[in-house]
Amino acid sequence: MTRSPATPLPPPKARRRLREAAALTQAQLAARMGVARETVRAWESGRTTPRGRKREAYTKLLNTLAEEATARRAKPGPTASPEPAPVPVVVAVGAGSANASGEAADSLVLPAKPLDERRSDQGSSPVPEPGPEPKPEPEPAAERESGPGPRPEPTPEPTPAPTALTPAQAFDALYEFGAPALVRQTFLLTGRRELARESVERAFQVAWEHWPEVARDRDPVGWVRAVAYEYALSPWQRFRLRHRHPEPPPADHGDRTLLNTLLRLPPPHRRTLLLYDGVGLGLPETAAETEASTPATANRLLHAREAVADRLPELADPEVLHRRLAELASTERLRAARPPTVRMGSERRARFLTRAAIAFTVALIGTTALTLRTAPTHYEPPVSPGETVRGVPPKVAPGALSDEELELRQKLRDQLQDGPERLAPRPE
Repeated sequence: MTRSPATPLPPPKARRRLREAAALTQAQLAARMGVARETVRAWESGRTTPRGRKREAYTKLLNTLAEEATARRAKPGPTASPEPAPVPVVVAVGAGSANASGEAADSLVLPAKPLDERRSDQGSSPVPEPGPEPKPEPEPAAERESGPGPRPEPTPEPTPAPTALTPAQAFDALYEFGAPALVRQTFLLTGRRELARESVERAFQVAWEHWPEVARDRDPVGWVRAVAYEYALSPWQRFRLRHRHPEPPPADHGDRTLLNTLLRLPPPHRRTLLLYDGVGLGLPETAAETEASTPATANRLLHAREAVADRLPELADPEVLHRRLAELASTERLRAARPPTVRMGSERRARFLTRAAIAFTVALIGTTALTLRTAPTHYEPPVSPGETVRGVPPKVAPGALSDEELELRQKLRDQLQDGPERLAPRPE
């Protein structure tokens, strides 16, 4: 008995890319497959693979999505030689558009699409309504007499090449998309509105300082998100005066309970729960962003879910928990600065740090020069410490003179000032 070979499947990253290209969520794909959302997430992360009929149906669906994506990319044109497609740069849907802030206000995470499609969406103008077709002009008599003949084909108009975005424009597009969602995520992480706004702005300032690295990253929003989370969860924040006093809690009782339950979790568990059930990252991506192993991340996620379910039993379902997190983040009025303000703040900070480094270097050079100028140029031996001299009689205070001493003193005073006369020996 022979076993038929399993139907080949694309790699896990390709599965997720095909789903995002078709603008499908994991819940929508799970509904089409008749499975749970967790199962689709496991398929796309590579933890498990479908088997049997589910594998065949999943393969057929992915092939259909790939064909639809190929058909969307194929653009009919009169030119025979296809032009090389530009390298796609992943940015947010609606970044820079008028409704970007409205979409970001109702969700914690938004899908992404290539930059060339975004430019085509921004540059497209509304299609005019179809009007009455113009009547064909009558042909000249000479052409009618000569009969039908080959007509010259119209010259195709050259397609304008897509214009590349400047670094400032690309940064502004990334900020307008990612900042609203990141502020809401950071609010769920810290429970403080001002700290959430400050953390996201600080993360984007760091991103602008390292913009060549961020622009080449596969997930620039994830790069900024990691920096914002690290800044918001820094233990030094508790020593700041502005963050010592609690902020007003949410107005709704259910929102207050959910927020207090999240804040009672340890920071690593809270971050893991937010990334996995709030943002929708896979387990390997969550482990990589939290700098932990996959088993440790899974244990953190299980403990966090148990703690939330013990306090709020209705949130035991991950789908319900995800929806409640999005609702809690959307009810708060969280604001973010404009992109030019963030860029100018980053540049001012960079200039300040540069000038401070130059001033410190100059002060260090001046101190070194002063030390070299005032330091001794030769060796001077130290003075040896004194020693105690023993056997010296103690000092005695003078007392009253005796009669003999008084007589001697008077005799010396009565003699000549130049001294006594010369003494000569007398013979006896």
